[in-house]
Amino acid sequence: MANDNLRQAKAAKNDEFYTQYDDIAAELKHYSTFLRGKTVFCNCDDPTWSNFWKYLHNNFSVLGLKKLISTHYEADGSPSYKMEYEGGDDLNTEIGIVTPLHGNGDFRSEECMEILRTCDVVITNPPFSLTVPYMNCLIESGKWFLVIGNMNASHNKDIFPLIRDNKMWYGVSIHSGDRKFNVPDSYPLNAAGCGVDPDGRKFIRVKGVRWYTNIDNKNRHQPFFPPEDAHCYYEGNEDKYPKYYNFDGIDVAKTELIPIDYEGYMGVPVSFLDKYNPDDFELIGTGSDVPKTMTHTVTENKKTIAYVRPDGSIAWSTPYTVSERKLGNGLRIDNNGVPGNSPFSRIIIRNRHPIAKKDDI
Repeated sequence: MANDNLRQAKAAKNDEFYTQYDDIAAELKHYSTFLRGKTVFCNCDDPTWSNFWKYLHNNFSVLGLKKLISTHYEADGSPSYKMEYEGGDDLNTEIGIVTPLHGNGDFRSEECMEILRTCDVVITNPPFSLTVPYMNCLIESGKWFLVIGNMNASHNKDIFPLIRDNKMWYGVSIHSGDRKFNVPDSYPLNAAGCGVDPDGRKFIRVKGVRWYTNIDNKNRHQPFFPPEDAHCYYEGNEDKYPKYYNFDGIDVAKTELIPIDYEGYMGVPVSFLDKYNPDDFELIGTGSDVPKTMTHTVTENKKTIAYVRPDGSIAWSTPYTVSERKLGNGLRIDNNGVPGNSPFSRIIIRNRHPIAKKDDI
């Protein structure tokens, strides 16, 4: 599977992936008005390789940029450099003022943070293995940003609250499939989806790639339930929406099956975020983090595992097994009064404006 590439990269901390020029162009075209007059900082981009640098340099005048700045990390610890461009010859991407850095260009270094403080917006592809510290850095800076990453980060315990609290959201152009990334010559091509392109550069394919941004776009305000579309209903179809054993809500297996008439909590796939409209839905939490009605507990003798009610009484117990222990305090489907399957990653949502079946005209 293509995501084997991502897992291998995280294990080896070798996730120097180079985003394709066309993917950058497809997303940035939606922000041309916003970018006018802005200083853009690409703080994870070697200008000799980065397609972010190339695209923004090539389109400097078209976008009406004020300044373009790039820094990058030198893995061997040697000093890196800053490159700045303020116009003149957009098509020659080697044009720019080079200034040596004291350090290796780590985005967390004080000199790179100082550059960050001078810019308006950050546009880049940060290391996927450093998504959490990178996003926290951007949020704390208060800068606008548009960065590419893996959608698995969206339900991370540190990242999801940023989406829930409307501090960032998905971009416009990528909502499905995998994406091609070039990688260094030293990168091992051990998984499916790898290869060498006609220019002799190695590439991999990674599933579940998304743009993350705090720049508003029209897509996130599209109605989830267009009036002209057919809608799903909970009323009369209760058997299609199983309840949870340890949480007061229903499970919705697919985003397109979300019922327009349900007023309570719903557990939905992470892919829901591709169509999430903050005007239509409230994000509550992730399935693993929301408070449960019962606690999944290993008994003191470690011979049984039980669900314990708030009053301390045992609702259900079973002999200890590793597989049951690993289920932890995640969501469980109610299977005739006992805990059933644990659905794949879920986000808990609530419809802000439910419409009863009889009123959905």
